Amino acid sequence: MSKRRSDHAAAAPLPRLVLTSGEPAGIGPELCAQVAAARDFDAELVCLGDPRLLADRARDAGVAVRIERFDPAASPSPHQRGRLCVWPVPLAAPAQAGRLDVANAPHVVTQVDTALDQVLANRFDALVTAPVQKSVINEAGVPFTGHTEHLAARSGAPRPVMLLVAGRMRVALATTHLALRAVAAAVTPQLLGETLRIVDDGLRTLWGFARPRIAVCGLNPHAGESGHLGDEELRVIAPAIAAARAAGIDAAGPLPADTVFVPRELARYDVVLAMYHDQGLPVLKHAGFGHAVNVTLGLPVLRTSVDHGTALDLAGSGRADPGSLEAAIELALELVGRRRAG
Repeated sequence: MSKRRSDHAAAAPLPRLVLTSGEPAGIGPELCAQVAAARDFDAELVCLGDPRLLADRARDAGVAVRIERFDPAASPSPHQRGRLCVWPVPLAAPAQAGRLDVANAPHVVTQVDTALDQVLANRFDALVTAPVQKSVINEAGVPFTGHTEHLAARSGAPRPVMLLVAGRMRVALATTHLALRAVAAAVTPQLLGETLRIVDDGLRTLWGFARPRIAVCGLNPHAGESGHLGDEELRVIAPAIAAARAAGIDAAGPLPADTVFVPRELARYDVVLAMYHDQGLPVLKHAGFGHAVNVTLGLPVLRTSVDHGTALDLAGSGRADPGSLEAAIELALELVGRRRAG
């Protein structure tokens, strides 16, 4: 490396990630403590949550970590093992591991909104989210179908796309948190066209693919069996694929979802676009659960997340696996680096 390039690299600003600790009754707080205690990162990590809760969950989980309050006026510093830098977001009521409390729903939403605002303001490079409990947020009177939709609505993104990554396997979703009976009506040529453009752009800009190869699943068994098991493939999906290909997107299908994940078929593509949540994600989670990462495409910010829920039965036990949160942090840093380089 030349001296000029070396000096330039040395002058690059330290990446800054903001983490949410998620549902206080779940495993999110202790996962943040576990990751913070386990290793160094060549980036600043700031965790949003209640400092006392984070300290208590770390203690309950047998994690040795020092809680430090975030000072926004201080210069960014790399994360050091054993230290958890916390941006305080106070609880509304005392939190018990494994017991949901509607009173703390605003605490959870405030974490997400604050993190998003900070990344939108360019104070942080990306946000990483721990799991939330959608049901208790809705019971508190806040319409909330998931991080993906909430972040999109709040940032003005018209079409968010959920993409899960496990090693070399990538699965994107045309629809996300919908009842199965609503999926067929939601899968329209417009939705598929926009989703294919976002997936294609995301793999180009974030992963560096020159021309991503996208496998598009059918909606029905056997991709409709030439219309005998449903005609959405003929009426909706195939025309959307044809339009995408005419626009320069390398999309193939509609393909039967029960065979596209066979290894020799999967090797032909860079990403699979599934029509609904439980069509694609069971396969990906079987392949990489606990170390997979959720990435939201189509947002004006970088956001990664864990591949699991709040695991209320494990909260406070010290038995929760922090692998997915660590992978989400690592992938966020990888994407930040690639975006800066590109």
